[in-house]
Amino acid sequence: MLTDLNEIKQRLQTIKTFILDMDGTIYLGNDIFPYTHRFLDRVEETNRSYYFFTNNSSKDLQAYIDKLDKMDIPITKEQMMVSTDVILEYLSSHHPGAKLYVVGTPALLRAFTTAGWTLDDEDPDVVILGFDTTLTYEKLSKLCTFIRHGKTYYGINPDLNCPVEGGEFIPDCGSIARCVESSTGVYPEFFGKPSRRTLDYIVKATGLKPEEIAIVGDRLYTDIAVADNSDVLSILVLSGETKKEDVPKSKHQPDVMVDDIGVLADLLE
Repeated sequence: MLTDLNEIKQRLQTIKTFILDMDGTIYLGNDIFPYTHRFLDRVEETNRSYYFFTNNSSKDLQAYIDKLDKMDIPITKEQMMVSTDVILEYLSSHHPGAKLYVVGTPALLRAFTTAGWTLDDEDPDVVILGFDTTLTYEKLSKLCTFIRHGKTYYGINPDLNCPVEGGEFIPDCGSIARCVESSTGVYPEFFGKPSRRTLDYIVKATGLKPEEIAIVGDRLYTDIAVADNSDVLSILVLSGETKKEDVPKSKHQPDVMVDDIGVLADLLE
């Protein structure tokens, strides 16, 4: 991990774009951090760009664009990436024409139907688990039954918890997957951070070399882990889930650690 400020500044000089996590990094729940706009302004002042990537699959692309717009952060669709995008791209090339059973919110289901997929809760070819804040026992039971019958099973994002206002957390997709595993003995392949598929997706979407990209986030096992064994710079912020004392115990070590993106703004030249 880089700790010398001059070394950090020197490494940041090679960065052309920042891939920013959202919840816990630029805002918490519906409350934007007071330093977020300063960081975004500094990125643009130094002729760099930024994208947002969220693992939270409970909402669709437009919902995040609208949320950012209300926070006075207008972006293009190209600047917003959701873990759902990664699995949609994978399904197109590996399961064309498949019928899907998706456990997720109405917004997540819309993302699949808008992309042209057929949803089938009776005899699907592939079953998919997303972050479902509308989860019911019926949906959970049906998912487990399909898995026991040998249906191909994927998960969208592996996050165990989703941070909310007041420093609290709610169970995320990874926690639901653990529940399903307890019943079926099967744990899915995930497509959000830290999947290598996500890193490949980001590199392709930005059109940049890995060493020109920095991924910024508050979770060691997703935001930081996605950059493991790559030339992408990983930057951990301590404004969300991860606390400083968690870092030495983790197998996923950030290249840079700062309190928040406000500190990061001061390091950009």
